[in-house]
Order: sequence, then C-alpha cells, then structure tokens
Amino acid sequence: MSQLGKLLKHYAGWLALILVLLVVQAFCDLALPDYTSNIVNVGIQQGGVESAAPEEIRASEFQKIITLTSKENQELIKESYYLTEDGKEISWDQSFEQITSDDRYHFVLKGSADLERLEPVIGRSIMAVSMIDSDSEQAKAMQSAMREKLPEEMKNIPMMDLFLQLPEEQLAPIVSQIDEQLREVPDSIVSQSAISYVKNEYSAIGRDVEQIQKNYIWMTGLKMLGVALVAMVCTIAVTFLASRIAAGYSRDLRSGAFKKVLSFSSKEMDHFSTASLITRCTNDIQQIQMLLVMMCRMVFYAPIIGIGALIKLSSKGSSMTWVIGLAVVVIMSIVLMLFTFVMPKFKVLQKMVDKVNLIAREILTGLPVIRAFSTQKHEEKRFDDANRDLTKTNLFVNRVMTCMMPTMMFVMNGVSVLIIWVGAGKVDAGVMQVGDLMAFIQYAMQIIMAFLMISMMSIMLPRAWVSVRRLGEIYSEPLSIHDPETPQQPMEEKKGWVEFKNVSFRYPNAEEDVLSNITFTAKPGETVALIGSTGSGKSTLLNLIPRFFDVTEGELLVDGVDVRELSQHELRAKLGYVPQKAVLFSGTIRSNISYGNEQATDEEVVKAAEIAQSAEFIDEKPEGYDSAISQGGGNVSGGQKQRLSIARAIATKPEIYLFDDSFSALDFKTDVTLRKALRTATKDSTILIVAQRISTVINADQILVLDEGRIVGKGTHKELLKNCEVYQQIALSQLSKEELDHE
Repeated sequence: MSQLGKLLKHYAGWLALILVLLVVQAFCDLALPDYTSNIVNVGIQQGGVESAAPEEIRASEFQKIITLTSKENQELIKESYYLTEDGKEISWDQSFEQITSDDRYHFVLKGSADLERLEPVIGRSIMAVSMIDSDSEQAKAMQSAMREKLPEEMKNIPMMDLFLQLPEEQLAPIVSQIDEQLREVPDSIVSQSAISYVKNEYSAIGRDVEQIQKNYIWMTGLKMLGVALVAMVCTIAVTFLASRIAAGYSRDLRSGAFKKVLSFSSKEMDHFSTASLITRCTNDIQQIQMLLVMMCRMVFYAPIIGIGALIKLSSKGSSMTWVIGLAVVVIMSIVLMLFTFVMPKFKVLQKMVDKVNLIAREILTGLPVIRAFSTQKHEEKRFDDANRDLTKTNLFVNRVMTCMMPTMMFVMNGVSVLIIWVGAGKVDAGVMQVGDLMAFIQYAMQIIMAFLMISMMSIMLPRAWVSVRRLGEIYSEPLSIHDPETPQQPMEEKKGWVEFKNVSFRYPNAEEDVLSNITFTAKPGETVALIGSTGSGKSTLLNLIPRFFDVTEGELLVDGVDVRELSQHELRAKLGYVPQKAVLFSGTIRSNISYGNEQATDEEVVKAAEIAQSAEFIDEKPEGYDSAISQGGGNVSGGQKQRLSIARAIATKPEIYLFDDSFSALDFKTDVTLRKALRTATKDSTILIVAQRISTVINADQILVLDEGRIVGKGTHKELLKNCEVYQQIALSQLSKEELDHE
C-alpha cells in the first residue's frame, strides 16, 4: 500500500495547486450569496444607499442630527464630516446659525471616517429626527407627551424648532430619554429608518436617487459576474488538473503493476488467476482513477466550502444555525443507513467481476473443445449465472444510489422551507432583512451540499478501497525469484556449460519433491536429451535453468556460476527457450522471429526461418515475412507455430538452447530435416531437449531418463537400450524391435 502512496507523491505539486484553486473557487462561491443579499437589501430595499451615515447632508439637517445626539457622541459625528460651500471645503469656525439658513452649506463625509462606530450613533440620531419631524401616530403621541411638560407659551412651537432653541441643560435629559428608548429598537430597523431619511436628503440636495440605485445594482451585478467567471475558471482548471493527475497516476499504477507481474515467477502466479490480474490492472485501476478525480473535486472542496459557509452564517443569523445542525443530523443518518446496506455488496462486487472475466476467458480459449462436445448451452448457462449475479449486485447498489439523491433533495428542500418559515418571523420582527434570509438559505445549501459530497464519497469509497487493496496485493507480493545484490560475472572458461549438482526441487506448499538428486553436465557442442513418462519432471527440470523456479536443494550452474548469483537478464540473455506450448504474439512473422533480438537483420531473420524449416510456408504467403500474426498465433497451424517459436530462439544466437518438447507437432520428415539443420547451425552451442519421441533424442550425445523425478538412466541411445529398463519400455512402446535393431 505504501508503494501506491509513493507513486502519488510525484503529483504533490499539482495537488497543492488544486488546493489553491479550490480555495479561490470557494472564496468566490461564498462571495456570491453576499452579493445577492446586497442587491436585495441595498440595491432594492435601500435604493442603492449603502450606509446609514449620509455621504452629504445640508447644514440645517446636520444641525438637527447634532442637536439630538448625546454629548459624548457629538464629537464623533463632527470629526467624521467637513463643511463645504458650493462644493468647496471651508473651515468650520462659524456657528450653526450662520450656515443653516443657507443651502450653499453642506456637510460631507470624510473618507477616513470610522463607519463601524459612526453608523449606529448617527443612525439613532437620524431616527430621532425622523420621528420628531414625522406625522405618524407614534410620532404625534411622543410629541404630545413631551408638550404636556412644557409651559403654555411654548406648546405651539414646532417640536424640532423647540429643541434647537432649548438650552443644553434642558435638552440633555430629553436627548438621553430619546436615546434610551431607541436603544431597544433593533439595529436593522434603525438602519432602514436612517437610510430612508438619507434617500430623502439626497433627493432634497438634488442628487438622482434612481441613478444611484441603478449604478449600485449594475456595479454589484458586474462584480458577481466577475466572481462567477473566476469560479468557473477555477472549476475548469481543477477538473482538468484532476483528470490529468488521475490519468497519470493510473498510467503509473498500470505500468508498475504490469512490471511487477512480469517479474512474477510461477509461484507468485499461483496466487492470482490470469483473469483476476487483468481485472486488477483494468477495472480496479479505473475505480481508483475515478476515486482520485472525485477526491480532487469533492473531498478536498467539501470541507473548504462547508467551513467557509459556517463562518459566513455566523454573521447572517446565528440564531438559525440549529436548522443546519438538524439537516446535517438527518443527512448523516440517511447515509449511515444506506452505507450499512451497501457496504457488504462492495466487498463481493469485484470478486464477481473476476469470476465473469475468468469464465469468459475460459470459454473463449476453449471454444473449439466446447463446440466439439456440444456443450454450448452449459457454458452459456454458466456465464449467464455469473453475469446475473454481477448484474443483481450492481442493480442493488445503483438502486440505493438512485434512492439517495431524491432523498437528499427532499431534505434540502425541506431545510429551505424550514429556513423560510423561521426566517419570515425574524424578517417580520425586523431582526433580519430579506436579503440576509436569502443569503442564509444559500449558505445553508452550501453546507448541506458539502456534507452531501462527503456522503457520496463515503458510498464510492468502499468499492474503491477494495480496488486499492486488490492492487496493493500485487505491489506487496514478495518475489521468490530476485536478482542478487552483487551479481557475479560468468566464467569465460565455462561459457555455455550447464551443471546440475545434486539438485532437488519441490513446488511451493507441496509435500514431496518433484525432482530428487539430479546431477549432470551439458557442455557446448553437446546435445543432452531428457525423456521419461508423463509427470516425471522433464519440463520442471528445464524450467529451473531460466529460473522460472529456484532449486530447493543443490546447485544449478550456468557458465560456472550458480544461477541465483547471476542477474535474471544476463542469465536469460544466454538462453534460447522454446516452450512446450508454442506462444506467438500479435504482429508480423518478422516481429515474432526477431522478438528476442530486435537488432536482427533481415538476413538473420530469413536464416533463422530457414533453419527452423519455416521459410517454405512463409514464402507462400502474399506478404511474406510481413504477414500478420493474430493474437496467440491463431491464424497459423500448430506445426507452423512451433517452427516459428524455434526460429525465434535461433535468431537470438544464444549460448544454450532449451527445447521443451518443441518438435511434437512436426511430422517425422520435418522433424528430421529441422534437427539436421539445427545441429549444423548450433554446433558450438549447448542444447537441452525435452522429448516424448525416441526419434527426437536418438542422436543426442547424452540422454537422461527420468522416472518419478529421478535419473534412472544416463547415456547414449545404444547404451540405454542395453542397461535401462525404463528407456527400453519407452522405446518399445514407440518402435518395433526390428526398427530398434536397425537403429
């Protein structure tokens, strides 16, 4: 598993870039609800006026505000504005009486004003002015209560004029009382009342209030468009990078897994079926690729957007966060319930894919046998059963996923209704604005979507995790055949020698040895033949030389060095191996012959084909050596396939030839001709032949007779006929006594 993580480290820089892009995208997505809120609150409800502190106000109105402001707050307001005459700044050293009677004098908000402190102070003062100047029933009732406390001669004076005339010591308690009453009014109502006053003041000054509103909505809309554009670019970039990373990582996984499989010996191959290895290197890696893409797009993004939305919500209406908590609990309960049903199915899903692939491969490989025995119906049923099991499991998982999305949408819509129901009461009470309610809904949806994304990943993760574990088994499988840390160099004086010294071998987990105490030497220019009954260990003995297995006991030397002390590449470069079952690869005849020697010239390819008695049937083909070979050599006969395999070994010009019953598909005439040509072409090489036919080994320099894994006879054909009973039985089973005497 750690090896899979190491491969991902190569993409650490790109993953970091994705995180940066996701943070930018989240910042943009979180900004959009605020812009929506501002358009509704400021652009529509407030007519584009953003602040309760007027940017510009007539001197007469400014005096009213100062008059109805407590002493400690008057200095804050005065410090925040400067005086202008016809738009030009002038010093303010005259009294209010000198400037309030002339509309040329205005007070303008300073750019350095502390709006956070100023707005609540001036907002309450403006509200007080509005209430006193208003004709509303509430304002008249307050004015009436205040007039009752005044002398008779002052009761008919307008209330605001009266406040302006009162001495400071009489005005202070009245202002304090008004301020005390206004402190109980919610800030949102104070702000709305002040902004309504500011709009009227702008209109009185001569500013186009409608244009202010249009400008604000247009500017906010353009900002939203710009933010949305940045979010779109980030989304596209993240998707592109995530796809590139996932595809590259999958490529590395496939390459690494394939290289590891190529290094497997037969022992490791016993742990994995061919169908399972194909599934792991295709379907499982595809699952990991999808998981990686979803992680980059969703798992990384969900906590960023979720935490950001929670922070934003705290400023929009923290008293409603219980709605979000309720939604999260409901969603997690649904996901946990679904997860309980789906999780066991994921554990068997990949095994079912393995089974389908295994059956399909067996049927396609054994199609001629199936047809010969007319068992098509049986095989169709076998495949159909496996296919139906896989389909049922997939349908179950997909049905659960299909139910999950509508359920989640129902929860989301239910949360929206609950937020509107609760928020409507707060809007009616004046503690929340409509735009803030809209923003709250959007942030709530972002939080729920974050949990929904993580929930969807929790459904995908088990299947992907199964794939990760299955692929990790390939990477973590220990190799029984590996190169030594410091390989030894072959001995030049023993070039081409193959020596078995008391070699014994047993297959992994077997109870008995397949080969016991095997000792012989094959030298350059010699042909050593192995013959024996089926299961006597002939092919196993030959497979020990290229290290398909390692000997259990004793020593096996090539070029005077134990094969375990040579690098596998160097060892196998000395060998020309022709397997018992001839294997060809899709391509051309030329590519198959030069498979072990890519540098082989056309002359060498032709020469190898001639020695292997393949030239005749190759020349008969219209495209000659460029004729196509289908997968597995299905478009050539068994004998042609065998001869091309022999030509492939000859083209490598090895020191040692290993023929594992490689002449069985040849007719006697071709067999004799081929061995005669081979003897001439390989006179300086060492040849080991496994054969079933006496005619194939009759001219060998040394014949080894194997029986139940032991050498029971060693010598030439004539010698063995005299002193080896097993060899005599084999010979008599194939040739008559007269033919043997003639030989």
